[in-house]
Amino acid sequence: MLSMEHGHHHRGGSTRMLMYALAITAAFALVELVGGLLSGSLALLSDAGHMFTDVLALGLSLGAALVATQTATERHTFGFHRVEILVALVNGIALVGISIIIMYEAIGRLYDPVVVDAPVMLLVALVGLGANLIGMRLLSHGSKENLNVRGAFLHMMGDLLSSVGVIVAALIIYLFGWQAADPLISIAIALIIIFGAYRLVSQAVSILLEAVPRDVDLHEIQTSLRDLDGVFAVHHLHVWALSSGVYALSAHLVVNDKMVSACSPILVSAEEMLFERYHIVHTTLQLECEAQLLGTCKIEQGKREDHAI
Repeated sequence: MLSMEHGHHHRGGSTRMLMYALAITAAFALVELVGGLLSGSLALLSDAGHMFTDVLALGLSLGAALVATQTATERHTFGFHRVEILVALVNGIALVGISIIIMYEAIGRLYDPVVVDAPVMLLVALVGLGANLIGMRLLSHGSKENLNVRGAFLHMMGDLLSSVGVIVAALIIYLFGWQAADPLISIAIALIIIFGAYRLVSQAVSILLEAVPRDVDLHEIQTSLRDLDGVFAVHHLHVWALSSGVYALSAHLVVNDKMVSACSPILVSAEEMLFERYHIVHTTLQLECEAQLLGTCKIEQGKREDHAI
């Protein structure tokens, strides 16, 4: 119980930090969008697009933190954890499309340059850089304890790098008048967005296909279960993610031929171990006795005797 309360405490703190970071990032993404339109800088517009990917990442992370508190229904017995995955898949595909449009426009500008207002571009990019630094500061503590928050933190770190790229492009245009720096930086930012979108889509598809999470070692879990007192073998072991960082497990545990009531400590030990060591919150464990494999399990015999009576 103490560990669960401790987890709720950290979740509440992480949720507040995610809300603050989301508000700041969304506000400055709009500032960069307006600044890009006013200055004519495609690089600034690209960076605004990248910041909107951060808004998406923060929104998904915040949604994951909030949805964890929602209760399941008779129809949705696992709750609504998969909603964020569906949103991530759709938005990841959309981000790839947006990036392709940005690169197409940038290539056109290489052949037909557009004059960019470098001072406005530089000023807005510096403001965006400040927003990223504030957001990363807010999430820095939570990123060390929560994988969900760490994902959002890494997104903002990527946007920080693209903001630096826009600043470099603005300085090049201002000092040397080389207008091609703007579309070239735009292409680089678009490629960064595509890379992040690909990872987002890949992870979403992996979860929807119920693959074993990348940070989970199935053989290690099998060994840990087999090492529990009273457990002699483990089979039909499945581990999958309901959502990012929300894992479920089902398995058959082979135990001594004994009464069902005597097996409760084994179940409790298994569930506590899986939660504390692997952060698996949904477990379905089926107990089998060694004799059951030969069709002579006392539990099954008892059922048949009760039925005969």
